[in-house]
Formats: sequence, structure tokens, C-alpha cells
Amino acid sequence: MTTDGLVVVTGATGRQGGATAHRLLAAGRPVRALVRDRTAPAARSLETAGAELVFGDFDDPSGLPAALEGAAALFAVPPVAFGPAGSDTEREFTRGRTLIDAAAAVGVEHVVFTGIASTPGRPGGSEGKKRIEDYLRERIRSVTVLRPVRFMSNYLGSTPIGLDGIAHGMHRHIFPPDEPAQIIAVEDIAEFAALAFDRPDLFAGRSLELAGDAPTPAEAVAAISEATGAAIRYEQITHAEATALNPEIAKARERWAAGSRWHADIEALRIIHPGLRTLADWLTESGAVQLRKRLLETA
Repeated sequence: MTTDGLVVVTGATGRQGGATAHRLLAAGRPVRALVRDRTAPAARSLETAGAELVFGDFDDPSGLPAALEGAAALFAVPPVAFGPAGSDTEREFTRGRTLIDAAAAVGVEHVVFTGIASTPGRPGGSEGKKRIEDYLRERIRSVTVLRPVRFMSNYLGSTPIGLDGIAHGMHRHIFPPDEPAQIIAVEDIAEFAALAFDRPDLFAGRSLELAGDAPTPAEAVAAISEATGAAIRYEQITHAEATALNPEIAKARERWAAGSRWHADIEALRIIHPGLRTLADWLTESGAVQLRKRLLETA
């Protein structure tokens, strides 16, 4: 199996795909980035870094085989699908199956699939992701599954439902303020993906639960406050608020309260990747600067 051939990266203008594409390009690996808008700033950044851009749409499978032709490996991030009632599991699985079938048809040798961190009783994190994982293993001989927890860069986000991100000096989420909640930098997801592509002999057939730190929400906002110089508070949303936002969020809050937690072995991961970032590392490296800019924009 070749370890220097072309890698096709899906979700290339998103966080995981973008970080992975840039990491591979920096290492000299040829990358073809699957994009829907070649003019998007993230797409142009990848092209400048040396990526080949190709149009791809999971809902229009006709162009996928050509987009994957000649690739030795694939970084797969099938997008979550949403309908009027919330997440659309069947459509999400169909998108994943379409990509996998196209990869199998053109002879892609190795696939690194990134999904969602598992919790007890929920391997693969969600029904859609687990079904895609299972189908992938049926169709592709060499597979590595990455299951990351919540991203550190989520603190930079802004959601219309008032969950995650930081707004008006407040970070709100489903987690109790004084209980650890694992997080990871997307740059570290990219590092594990690069390791899997470089050493398929070691990583084929493996599923890795990924996290880099586990601060409590209260500790996390204290670290962010110190790094940015802005006073940030944390507030756990109530069950009633979660239900009003989305029944799926309410169910996630209930599962968490019942003890269903992410369980990545951070110390074992650090042996594989010694540079695994803590929240403090991420803040020092880039997070604090980005957060200060974001906080000024939303002030």
C-alpha cells in the first residue's frame, strides 16, 4: 500500500478537513480537496498551499468517481444532514454510502473516516455515523476511524440557538460546570489522520477515541478569561431550555447527566502523538488571538 500517493480530502473547507488538508500539504503529500465552492476563502487558501480543487457534492453522486480517480487514500467527513424534525439519519447514511461506493469503485486503498466520539451504549456517537462506519468496513479493506470529542475551536463559534461559542461574556452548554468534559484541537485530529495515512500498517482496522484535555467548563472559561483578558462566565442550560432548543439536545443533556460520557484515553493518545494539545496549548498557539478578535467583533 502506497504511503505517498494522492489523498482526497472531503469537508476540505470545514474545520477537520481543512486542518487535515493543510497538515498533509505541509508534509509534502499531494492533496485533492473536494469543495462545493472554489471561490470560498478556505478553498482558495488550500489552492494557494498546493491542493488540487475539485467540485464534489454528496447529494449528486455522478461526479464523485471522477473526483476520486487516482487517489490512494481518502479522508472522509460525510456531512450531517438535518430535516424539519432534526438530524436526518437516513440522508446522512446515504451521503456516506455514496462516498464509500465511489471510493470502492475507483480502488481507493485506505480511508480515514472521522465521526463522533462514543459514549457507553452509543458506539460511533450517533446512529448515522455508526452505520457509515459499519458500511465502510464492509466495502474498503483498510480503514481507520477517528472519533473526536468536542472541538476547542467551538469556543470561537456563534450559534443562533445560543449554545456553544461565547456571547455577551457567557459560554452556555449542557455540561455541569464542575465536571470534566473532554475537548480536542482540530489540529490534533489532523495529526492523527496524517499518522494513519503515513502508517496504515499500524492504524488500519483501528478506531481511536480522540481528546486532548478534560477541563471542567468552569476551568475552561477561567483559562480563556486569563488568556484573553476578557471576563467570561459559564452557565449550564436547564432541561427546559434544552428541550425548547431541540429535543435532541435535551436527550444529550439527559444522557450526560446519567453518566454517559466521552472516554478517550488521553495519556495513551499522548504516547502516539506527544504534541497533543491541552486547552492551554491551544490558547497559547492560536486560540487566544482568535478569541480576542471574535470577542471584539461581537462586543
